[in-house]
Amino acid sequence: MANIKSAKKRINTSKRNQLQNKFYISTIKTLTKKYLLYLKDLESDSTPENITIAEESLSVLYSKLDKAQKRNAMKKNTVARRKANLCRKLKETIS
Repeated sequence: MANIKSAKKRINTSKRNQLQNKFYISTIKTLTKKYLLYLKDLESDSTPENITIAEESLSVLYSKLDKAQKRNAMKKNTVARRKANLCRKLKETIS
């Protein structure tokens, strides 16, 4: 355990940041799983309603990814790669 006051503060700060990062990453994982389920539904039944649901889900997921990048929970290239892969999957499913 730290003896210096500033070291104790840094421990608390790092714990807080770790929880925030964990929240962003787990939320992104959950939203990604839901999005992939929407794509699976879209594969079986390609209606305009299913397409809009998948696109809205992708929009929410993009927003969370951008916020995680802004908060330094995820790196810039990781976010860009994930967004590109998610978009590619949607395009493959629609066409």
